[in-house]
Amino acid sequence: MSRISLNGMRFYAFHGCFAEEQAIGTHFELDVVFDTDTSVAQVSDNIADTISYLDVYQVVKGEMSQPSHLLEHVGERVASALLTKFGGMEHVEVRVTKMNPPLGGQLRSVSVVITKDQIR
Repeated sequence: MSRISLNGMRFYAFHGCFAEEQAIGTHFELDVVFDTDTSVAQVSDNIADTISYLDVYQVVKGEMSQPSHLLEHVGERVASALLTKFGGMEHVEVRVTKMNPPLGGQLRSVSVVITKDQIR
C-alpha cells in the first residue's frame, strides 16, 4: 500500500454562507492524501497501473466549481467523488482551506479535514 499526496491545489471559488462570499468568491487551497496499491506500477512504470495525479486533480477541480455553503460539504463532495471515480483508492483525506475568511478579524485561513474509506 502506498500513500499519494496532492498538496496545495489552489482555486478561486464561491463557497460560503454569506451572500458576499457567494457573489465575490475567495481563494481556497486543497490537499488530498489517498492510499492505494501501487505495487504493479512500481514494477511496470506505467501510469495505467496507478491512479493518475492529473485525473485526481480534475475531479477536485470539478467539485470546486460547484458552490457550497460549508467547507464540510465541499470536503465531503470531493472525498466521495474521488472514492466513486477511483475504485483502487482505499482511503482518502481531503483538507479544504479557505484563505482570509470573513470573520471580522485577522485570520489567515480556516480548514476542515474530511476522511473516508472505500466501502467494499
